[in-house]
Amino acid sequence: MARPRTPAAPSTEPGLDRTARTDAQAGPAGGDIDGAEAWPQGPVHRGRLRVRTLVTLRWMVVAGEALLLLAVLAMGFTLPYALCFAVVGAGAWVNLLTGVASPGQRVFGDREAAAQLSIDILQMSALVFLTGGTANPFVLMLIAPVTLAAATLPLRPVLILGAMAAAISALLAFVSLPLPHGPGMTAAIPLTFRIGGALANLAGIALTAGYVRQAAVESARMALALDVTQAVLAREQRLSALGALAAAAAHELGTPLATISIVAKELGREAPNQNVKDDAELLVSQAERCREILRRLTETPDAASDDVHERISLRQLVQDVIEPHAGVKGVRVEAIVTGAKGMKTPDIRRLPEITHAFTSFVENAVDFAESEILLSARFDAETISIEVRDDGPGFAADVLAKLGEPYVTTRPGAEGSRTGHIGMGLGFFIAKTLLERTGALVTFQNSRPHGAVVSARWPRAKIEAGDL
Repeated sequence: MARPRTPAAPSTEPGLDRTARTDAQAGPAGGDIDGAEAWPQGPVHRGRLRVRTLVTLRWMVVAGEALLLLAVLAMGFTLPYALCFAVVGAGAWVNLLTGVASPGQRVFGDREAAAQLSIDILQMSALVFLTGGTANPFVLMLIAPVTLAAATLPLRPVLILGAMAAAISALLAFVSLPLPHGPGMTAAIPLTFRIGGALANLAGIALTAGYVRQAAVESARMALALDVTQAVLAREQRLSALGALAAAAAHELGTPLATISIVAKELGREAPNQNVKDDAELLVSQAERCREILRRLTETPDAASDDVHERISLRQLVQDVIEPHAGVKGVRVEAIVTGAKGMKTPDIRRLPEITHAFTSFVENAVDFAESEILLSARFDAETISIEVRDDGPGFAADVLAKLGEPYVTTRPGAEGSRTGHIGMGLGFFIAKTLLERTGALVTFQNSRPHGAVVSARWPRAKIEAGDL
C-alpha cells in the first residue's frame, strides 16, 4: 500500500500522475494527493475579456478607419464618404456607450462578449462592403475580432464568430460596392481575384485564430499547473516550518518549565496548608506533562535547534523518503548512499521541495515495480545526485519525451497500479518544477532490460549545508 497522504492545503494538490504509462504499466510517475479528483478536470478556464480591453481596442480600430478614409479623401478617390463615415461613427458611438455603461474593470460574460465582437464584425464588414469587398486588402480586419474571441472565449462562441466572419467574407466576394478609384480611372477586378481574396481571408481567420487559441489554452493550462505546484510547495513549507517550530519550542521552553517545576516543589514543601500543597503538586505535575510533550516533539536527532533543523544528512534524507514504504507488501524498497573514496557523507539543506518530489517518485514506483525499488544517492567533490530506479516495465515510449510537461496522461485511470489511484498528469510537472527550483538537473529514462529511472543532480554548492 502507498504511503499515508497528508490532507491537502486549501487547493487540492495533485501529486505525480500514474497515468503517464501504458495500460501495461510503466516506470515511476508519482502519486496524487487525496482529493485530486476534486480538482477541475474539465476545460481549462481562460482569461476573460474586460470592458476596458475591448473599448481600447475598438478606439484603435475606429481611429485607423477614420484615418484611412481621410487619406482616401485627400487623394480624391471616388467613394460614398457619407455612408463610410456614418459606419465609422456608429462604431464610435457603440464603443462610447459600452465604455460609459460599464466600469472598465468589469469582465464580460461569454455571451455578452460574443455579442460585442459580433457587432465589431458587422461594423467592419459594412465598411468593407462600401469600399470594394474582398478586392479591398483591408478585408483582413475581419480576422481581428475572431482572434480576440479565440484568446478569451470558450470554443463554441469562437466557432460561431469564426463562421460568421467566414460567411461574410464569402458574401463580400460577390456583393459589394466598387473599389475606390481616382478621377478618370476604372477599377475592373476579376471575380476570380475577389474569390481568391475571400479564400485568403478565410485561411487567415482559421490559422490566426487557431494559433492564438492554442497558445492561450496552453498558457492557461500551464498557469493552472503552476498554481498547483505553488500549493504543493506551500504545504511542504508549512510542514517544514511546523517541525522547526516544534524544535524551537522544545529548546526555548525547557528552561522556564524547569524553573516552574523547581519553584512549585519549593512551594509544596513550605505550604501552610493542604490546599496550597495540593495546588503546588498539581503545578509540578502539569509542568512535567509539558516537558514530556516537548520531549516527544524532539525525539528526532536533527531537531535540537533551529540551526540543526535547517540541515539533514544525505543518508537521513534517503531514509526519510523510503520510510513510509518500508512495509509495502511484495516490493522491497532500499536506499544506499555512495561517495568518492575518503569523502565524508555531506549534510544538505533541508528543502521541502526535494523531500516532496522524491517521496512522490518512490510512492509511484511502488505502484508499478515488480519487486524492487532502489533509491540511491551519490556524491563527489563537485556534485550530489539522487536516483529512483524500479524494475517495472518502464516509461511508455510515447510519453517519455513529454514527461515534465503538465497534463501528460494516456489513460483515465491507473488500472495496473497497486493502488488504482487516478492521476491528472500534473505529477511529473510538479516534481520536476520543484526540483529545478533547487538548482537540480532532472532526467527521466528507461533502464535495461526494463525499469524506469528518475534522477536529479545538483552542484554541491546549491544544496550542501554550510558548517555550523
